[in-house]
Amino acid sequence: MSESQVDAAVKRALAPLNREIKSGEGPYQIQYELQQNMQALVGIVRTESEMQQAIEVIHSLWERARIVGVPGNREYNHGWHTALDLTHLLTVSEAVPLAAIERKESRGAQFREDFPDKIAEYGKFNIVIRKGNDGSMQVVREPLKPIPADLQQIIDDEAKAK
Repeated sequence: MSESQVDAAVKRALAPLNREIKSGEGPYQIQYELQQNMQALVGIVRTESEMQQAIEVIHSLWERARIVGVPGNREYNHGWHTALDLTHLLTVSEAVPLAAIERKESRGAQFREDFPDKIAEYGKFNIVIRKGNDGSMQVVREPLKPIPADLQQIIDDEAKAK
């Protein structure tokens, strides 16, 4: 990592401490709204319309998180830590519904109310989220790699034993 990259990272990390604080708007409020919306819109039982709505909410929370300010200094400042965590919380929260929308079936921990059946074709690939050249999240399907022969043998033996 170059010195300029380190300087840029430090500047980003300290930015919330240097921003104007809007009345009633801090990192805790953004985190709380994110949590409430994810629980309401991207729970275990999902629909595409609710997940699309969640993505819209997340985009608005991103805008607020980019300008959030916190009082105090760097020592024992939980608000500052929360402000720093927002980037990661929002990144993961955006990736979950993007990938779930792509999977138009119900499988494992995901139940799609609008696609309740399990579809064999979806078991042949993983849905991967990558950072695109423009910084946005790109959703791609990657074929599963074949199971190594020794592991496949264990699976086959277990299936025969049942």
